[in-house]
Amino acid sequence: MKSYWPDEYIRKTVPASEAIASITAGQRVFIGTACGEPQHLVKELADQADNFTDIEIIRLQSLETAPLSLLASDSPSHSFNIRSFYSGSTMPEAIAKTRRFSIPINLSAVPHLFQTRQVPIHVALVQVTPPDDFGWMSLGVSVDITLAAALSADRVIAQVNPRMPRVLGHSFLHVNDVDMIVEHEEELITIPDSPKEDIARAIARHVSNLIEDDSTIQLGIGELPQAAVEALAEKRDLGIHTQVLTEGTMELVSRGVVTNRKKGVNEGKVVASHAIGSRNLYDFLHDNPSIEFHPSDYVNNPSLIASHHKMISLNMASYMDLTGQVAVDARPENYFSGVTGMLDFIRGAAMSPRGKSILIIRSTTRNGKMSRIVPMLDRNMAVVVPRSDVYYVVSEFGVVNLFGKSLEDRAIAMISLAHPDFRDQLFFEAQKQGLIGSGRSLKQAIHAVYPIKVEERVRIDSIDVMIRPIKPVDERRLQEHFYNLDKNDIVSRFFHKKTTFVRDDVAMMYQIDYVKEMTVVAVIGEFGFGRVIAVGGYILDPEKNMAEVAFSVSKDWQRKGLSRKILLKLADVARENGISGLMAYTSFNNRSMIGLFNSLPYAVNTQYEEDMLVMECRFDSPRPPAS
Repeated sequence: MKSYWPDEYIRKTVPASEAIASITAGQRVFIGTACGEPQHLVKELADQADNFTDIEIIRLQSLETAPLSLLASDSPSHSFNIRSFYSGSTMPEAIAKTRRFSIPINLSAVPHLFQTRQVPIHVALVQVTPPDDFGWMSLGVSVDITLAAALSADRVIAQVNPRMPRVLGHSFLHVNDVDMIVEHEEELITIPDSPKEDIARAIARHVSNLIEDDSTIQLGIGELPQAAVEALAEKRDLGIHTQVLTEGTMELVSRGVVTNRKKGVNEGKVVASHAIGSRNLYDFLHDNPSIEFHPSDYVNNPSLIASHHKMISLNMASYMDLTGQVAVDARPENYFSGVTGMLDFIRGAAMSPRGKSILIIRSTTRNGKMSRIVPMLDRNMAVVVPRSDVYYVVSEFGVVNLFGKSLEDRAIAMISLAHPDFRDQLFFEAQKQGLIGSGRSLKQAIHAVYPIKVEERVRIDSIDVMIRPIKPVDERRLQEHFYNLDKNDIVSRFFHKKTTFVRDDVAMMYQIDYVKEMTVVAVIGEFGFGRVIAVGGYILDPEKNMAEVAFSVSKDWQRKGLSRKILLKLADVARENGISGLMAYTSFNNRSMIGLFNSLPYAVNTQYEEDMLVMECRFDSPRPPAS
């Protein structure tokens, strides 16, 4: 029979040197994850390297406080072999040097390897809090696969550190569950918050438009997902179910943006499996009843993720190709992105009612010399997310939804997200690979920068309507809009009867530069699959420096103010781009167009040309006040 646990605690307490010396040749040793790494024990393990033979280290990819990988590579005595659970590419030098040690696997599946003894753990080195009054010790900031490793190991060596926060949830080991205890106080590994750049803020604005109130969020590691935190500050009743907690999550909880009231699962609780951040974050986690940590086979379970209300996965891609394949790697500025459960969350979010899977990507490397959107991933860019699992993609140049799209549609969409300096080459390579037809041309649109500030979401008859600049990916829905117009409206728009609207006929409307040519659409329905209900645009006459406008509105959306909203936007854009004014050609009996143009806050000059009415207004001539 076991004795009273405090007596067991005293009996099991030994120096680190004695605990590590108990490891024998050929054993497999697990090391606790990320910022929960028991640094004191790992340092002692490295110091005793010459005493070991064929020790296999099992861990998640992490920032090493002791150079175990170097010892494994260079030791003539073959002291260590390394196995790292990692699912990413090997682009950064630090990862590439140890790529042969990596085990590609989804994080949700790792605990099963330990529990079934398919990968038996002989010794687990973990870090815990001091025991509470009942003998329970929290694994603190690192539960993930650490709990499964500890409960499955033949021997558990626990470093008791008073600076480890006591995190609630399924995160505890009892004194009776460990075999050796090493008391050592030291500061936990901390990671500084990433600086927020203009590009990150631009991406965050795009992301914010995709996230509704009451959503449940998973935030991945990296500067871009964390920058999105600022853009979520005005949301309401968000929930958090995520693999890793960071500083940004703490800010959202502290501001009251995150309430967890409408998650549908674990309501009232932030749920995660580990944390990476500062001492402030660790203090925030300590004994916080609104936060629970659970193992990875729970947190990363796609079925559980899918059961959340409006589940949003928000992750960072390192490189993407024109077909939508995604590569991910550990970046120098966020050491743990290799610890990826990305695919678990992407698939879970996609299955969630009204959920969204969002991938964000910088268009170029930091120095701007290379595009992160490439024609095809090369052999060094391992595919982490298959093209079939990709939905929303965001760069600083816009948002696209690749789900259900053809390879040609995907290539055009991805080119629109790339930096304008690289779009010509990407378009050429896409045609060379047969992804885009040889007869296609994006003309000036290939260099245009999408003006997000023009976007506006309005509510008409209880339906959300997005009014925004047109995009190259709108080609087909623009054709459908014209095919569905009333016959009389077609005549009003094109000045003659028209029964076909082939690509060349509508090309000028989406092959625009947003300066000399501008088209604004009103769209309803799900992003990426919406229906165009109204179109308005202008084309510059360079000799007059005046822009000619034209409109069309679906029959069931007429007389609801859409044309006026679009016209005012076109006027604002034209004025900001240095255009002198607007003009419109219409028939004498088109009262709607005449009334619309006369509603502008500028003096309107009307002239007659044969059987047409020509209306003009200049931005430097405001409408005179009513008498």
